[in-house]
Amino acid sequence: MRKRNTCLLGAAPLTVGAMDVVNACRAFVKVSERGSFTVGAAAAQMSQSVASRRVAALEKHFGERLFDRASRRPSLTPFGRDMLPAARRLVRVADVLEDEARAARSRPMRLAVPASCTTAELARLVADSRERDIRLDVRTAGPEQRAELVRTQEVRAGLLAVPPDQALWAVPLGLAGADEPQTRRVFVESLRLRRGEPGPARCIRVQPEDDVPHIQGRLARLRDAVGLRPAQLSVAPDLTSATADVLSSDDLLLCSPAQAAELGLYWRPVGELRLARGYVLDAAVEADAERLRGRLAPYLARALGATADHGPDPATGAGPGADAGTEPGARAEPGAPEEGAQAC
Repeated sequence: MRKRNTCLLGAAPLTVGAMDVVNACRAFVKVSERGSFTVGAAAAQMSQSVASRRVAALEKHFGERLFDRASRRPSLTPFGRDMLPAARRLVRVADVLEDEARAARSRPMRLAVPASCTTAELARLVADSRERDIRLDVRTAGPEQRAELVRTQEVRAGLLAVPPDQALWAVPLGLAGADEPQTRRVFVESLRLRRGEPGPARCIRVQPEDDVPHIQGRLARLRDAVGLRPAQLSVAPDLTSATADVLSSDDLLLCSPAQAAELGLYWRPVGELRLARGYVLDAAVEADAERLRGRLAPYLARALGATADHGPDPATGAGPGADAGTEPGARAEPGAPEEGAQAC
């Protein structure tokens, strides 16, 4: 806010903003130290004419002369000598404030992200954010932990799990196995052991990221509806153990097409229902969330492996944007598009 001041010498009122005072004091200090307007202006990183105008404005603002200009070298007046220590303090404080502002801008913003995000994608997200003047410090955590981290402000923002119809980003889910499938879709009902059929029964392994009501809860209801045993749907402690179980058996992993590609598994959509992870960006301070959404939305979507809509088309088994000729039962190739655009 600008403050209007009337000079003591009866001159017209002069408005001097806060930054004008700081720069005028900077010129005043440097000229007094160097004993020259030309050398002092250079030390203050301004031209000699600008330094002269700023010192003159400061003198007019205070209503007293700071320098005696009778000789070739400007010398401090008694008033100037009295004001110099305060001017030095103001300049010093302003410099500290600038340093603090630079440090605050470069301080990383801690962001809670799903543990299902790959290291490579998170590294790309951090690198892209730096190009957009945001320094991220990503912290992986499960769905409940991310919400708690945001609530307690241990992180400034987090990607929180929500149902797909409430989500800003959605990640299609299906079932992936170690063996090449013979069908375009997998029906959960097909995992039920028929009378006389040898065991063991095939299981669906759920990652901790998907242990939420709108994913695991829906699968549990489907499991009960089609007559599977309770143990045929289990939540693994982590992705590594879940993948190990799938690679060493006929079990299936609930995952995204991008995860299947990374793990070298065969992926296809669930026949009975569409499943997807949903995410929103939340923050304790809404301005932080708006800043991240405004600058990083496509990069956050890529890190999540999100699609433009909420999952693969159950009629074709193809993910959104998949090539028409892509066979959903094909092995997911490493390096496939993160969005699941190529169904596996």
